[in-house]
Amino acid sequence: MSEVDIKEVVRERYAEIARNVRAPGSSCCYDGESGSEGISANLYAADETKCLPQDAVTASLGCGNPAALAELKEGETVLDLGSGGGIDVLLSARRVGPSGKAYGLDMTDDMLVLARENQKKAGAENVEFLKGEIEAIPLPDNSVDVIISNCVINLSADKDKVLHEAFRVLKPGAASPYPTL
Repeated sequence: MSEVDIKEVVRERYAEIARNVRAPGSSCCYDGESGSEGISANLYAADETKCLPQDAVTASLGCGNPAALAELKEGETVLDLGSGGGIDVLLSARRVGPSGKAYGLDMTDDMLVLARENQKKAGAENVEFLKGEIEAIPLPDNSVDVIISNCVINLSADKDKVLHEAFRVLKPGAASPYPTL
């Protein structure tokens, strides 16, 4: 399967999940039959998610909680690679505060629509969702303090390019990219 084919399969699968976020079994990690919520169950504490739109929580498709692991500080700029429905971006935006900025990058139009709806519901003004691919981050060089990701790097056929782009947008002396692979 070519890199283009892989991206199209990923894009369509995640678009379907975004369109059906309220349907049982919409997660990439839940089979809908086992009775459990899958690998992404219980990754976020209730006190973290209680102020978030339910669709942001439901659309969490990762295998970790990178916002909890990152040492975000007031005023920093954070970038979430493969932001999906926006849960990690919204949580990061709280931590960097109004003087900071949280970017979410996703290649799927339907996920971006969902994420922007969640942003509005959450009232997050220091958030911006960008359309693009993680192999070609649409931000200038040296513009980000911290990069987070929640398993999406696994979906790229060119991980070297992803990491090159991550280091390109990081400010000198910034935290190293911390992808949850």
